[in-house]
Amino acid sequence: MTTFIDFHALQTLAPNNINRGEDGAPKTAFFGGVQRQRISSQALKAAQRRSFSDYLDASELGVRTKRVVELVAQRMVELDETADYDAALKAAQVAFDKAGLKVAAPKAKKTDTAPKAPAAGYLVFLGRHQVDRLARILLERGGEGLASKKEAQELLDTEHAVDVALFGRMVADDAALNVDAAVQVAHALGVHAAVPDFDYYTAIDDMERLDEQTGAGMIGTLEMMSSTVYRYATLNVDQLVENLGSVDAAVRAAEAFAATFIESLPSGKQNTFAAHSLPELVSVAVRDRRPVSYVNAFEKPVEVDEGGNRRAAATAALADEAQGVTETYGMVPQHDWVMAVPTLRESAAGLGESVSQQELVENVGRAVRDAVGSVGEGAR
Repeated sequence: MTTFIDFHALQTLAPNNINRGEDGAPKTAFFGGVQRQRISSQALKAAQRRSFSDYLDASELGVRTKRVVELVAQRMVELDETADYDAALKAAQVAFDKAGLKVAAPKAKKTDTAPKAPAAGYLVFLGRHQVDRLARILLERGGEGLASKKEAQELLDTEHAVDVALFGRMVADDAALNVDAAVQVAHALGVHAAVPDFDYYTAIDDMERLDEQTGAGMIGTLEMMSSTVYRYATLNVDQLVENLGSVDAAVRAAEAFAATFIESLPSGKQNTFAAHSLPELVSVAVRDRRPVSYVNAFEKPVEVDEGGNRRAAATAALADEAQGVTETYGMVPQHDWVMAVPTLRESAAGLGESVSQQELVENVGRAVRDAVGSVGEGAR
């Protein structure tokens, strides 16, 4: 039976624009008949990926680039200073072609003075250790290269990087190189109605004398929103272990995911708003039937009277939804824990055992190991 670990969070953001659309306005969505602030899952995942380096060694992480040929060739030259870079580029290109990943040299321009490295037509997500492994084998083989498509795909499709294992990979040229994501991340959604507001700003020309200034050197407006948002993600433990090929690696990955789920935020317009808040509540539930989001706790917008505490009302709604899922469907979590700021702990008591952030992260890692039923296979 598959094990899922569900992550829920409530997080209040003062005026911000951490995730905006092409028009520069904060992203929004309608839910329960009202407009709310929205933070896209892509932005949330990107923020977590950037934070993984705080918890994991670079060798466990991946690189997403169109310049995969150049990446391997550079690594070959780093490993062997006597290696010819152009020959390394050709060897890497042949290897990727053999794996079924089509790469091609860019069209030359009249101003080009040197050939450019071949590139894929889309971003390719590879683990740094996979790049290193391929580079070493190509150096060892010399002109022989890889023996077959099977060998090439095995090099690029086993023991994935943590971020590849968590968030998946799609390769348009060959579905055999796709990686099913172990994590699903929902768009964060405001628990109450909200509409964008406008910040009118001006800038003064420092080179003008004060007695000569007749107005601002620049005038503009910037949209912003303020919301308490509900965030949700779910981790498929079995898929994570399969993607990484190691129980110990899966434990480290799950702990890093838990820590970054709590701490990371998209960086949009943070120099302007500095909306660096932390969640007031994070709840984690381990399940063996299917993942369950509590977003319907907020289908009716959470509204409070003037002077009321919206965070407390949202926490109570979240706890009621969790209890309703248990009572109605009999979906009792195998384990559940909650970390909350002191003023919310009483309201959050129904969401699980009260723990600190460190305890929560450690419990997630322990749940992964218990689910697999192994004491670990050792680090990759």
